[in-house]
Amino acid sequence: MILVNELVEQYASQFSSPDEEWMQELHRHTLATHPHAQMLSSPVQGKFLSFLSTIVRPKFVLEIGTFTGYSALCLAQGLENEGELHTIELRTEDAAVSQQNFSKSGFDKKIHLHTGNALDIIPTLNYSWDLVFIDADKTGYIDYYELVLPRLAENGLIIADNVLFHGEVLEEPLTGKNAKAIHAFNEHVANDPRTEQVMLTVRDGLMLIKKK
Repeated sequence: MILVNELVEQYASQFSSPDEEWMQELHRHTLATHPHAQMLSSPVQGKFLSFLSTIVRPKFVLEIGTFTGYSALCLAQGLENEGELHTIELRTEDAAVSQQNFSKSGFDKKIHLHTGNALDIIPTLNYSWDLVFIDADKTGYIDYYELVLPRLAENGLIIADNVLFHGEVLEEPLTGKNAKAIHAFNEHVANDPRTEQVMLTVRDGLMLIKKK
């Protein structure tokens, strides 16, 4: 199912402020060389993430799912002067590429890359998170959410990506493993009395979640 008309995406990109040239090059290189380039955030989504970051002005950011580092660099845009962004990547190959991209940016000293299983790493990070971006394996979303929510700052924000999962969550009956997992996550959040949320139809769906 096509969720975003390509012409609409191009039009939105045309009238959105562009990334800096080095960020555009990172994006182009990932699209051209990575076998799973479809996992990359679009420039419009990236600008949306950087907008949220510059509005929130976070001190501590957590990203679950680094990929090649583009979204982390978008989220780093609004960090406080002494702020830190911690990003977790399971795949060693992608972690190595991300580290190279971070080292070329002006945020290399603020971004801390952790390689391994997020379920093991998150409990070791003793921070109060102002901004959390969940964009990893879909079957782990509920577990990630439950791990980070107790450490979410009072005015903190969780952003969950792919909550429409290519439109597969609209199918009846649900058949795909990831679609089932995402639908279960959406229901879990919607039924959580601790939080409130809004689902946005940006690209593959973003859910913004905050404490009540």
